[in-house]
Amino acid sequence: MDITTILGLVIGIGAILLGATLEGLPLTTILQPTAAMIVFGGTFGATLLQFPLNFIINALKMIPRVLISKSVDPGPIIQKIQDLSKTSRKEGLLKLEAHLEDPEIKADPYFARGVRMVMDGTEITKVREALEVEAHYIEEEEGVVYKVFESMGGYAPTIGILGAVLGLIHVMSNMGDPGKLAEGIATAFVATVYGVGSANLVYLPIGGKLKLKGRGEAKLREIIVDGLVGIGQGENPGMIEERLLGFLNEAERVKYEQTYRKGK
Repeated sequence: MDITTILGLVIGIGAILLGATLEGLPLTTILQPTAAMIVFGGTFGATLLQFPLNFIINALKMIPRVLISKSVDPGPIIQKIQDLSKTSRKEGLLKLEAHLEDPEIKADPYFARGVRMVMDGTEITKVREALEVEAHYIEEEEGVVYKVFESMGGYAPTIGILGAVLGLIHVMSNMGDPGKLAEGIATAFVATVYGVGSANLVYLPIGGKLKLKGRGEAKLREIIVDGLVGIGQGENPGMIEERLLGFLNEAERVKYEQTYRKGK
């Protein structure tokens, strides 16, 4: 599990609820089915109007990525490319076929496809072009997912205001009935809370975290492309490694040095 996601939700929502409790506000006051229906139903409807259904389904399928801490450490990828380059250098490109059964390569269709193209002797410019086109397509698809959550984060506060206006209309039309007056005011304010709260505590943070994780995976694809092109061009394994280390930030470089170069 991604502990930062869990902590973020617990601390964010918990702090608001605790603050409300300390102010003496009964939490049952916040539970307004009518307001929830207006805000969440209206937000989903507006999003469904903007995006085709399959895009929304893809966005919902991406939610587990927010909850699961998937490693995007580039170190193992660089080391795997090192193994490929050494095999190619010593035994030839055809010997790369044995590496296709490697669990790490087999689990990544993008990586496996690139290795297969290099092994088959595909013109190296064609290899780069094919992999970059596929990477661009993956990023475009993921970009739509981020926009789904960003759009929901934009619609929710506005729908919340709409719920507030509807609540105030209800209040104005029942000025002579104190019971309905209180109910309308509660619905009005709670709808605003639902709209602003869901946007800033759920939709926008989910979109932002998915975008950050997508950038990390995009960097891994760039490393794969650069490394496989170097192998296809017959470059020295040491030169390939040094160039790929340029993709790493300081912390990643230190980790790589300690993990793969220590004792060399």
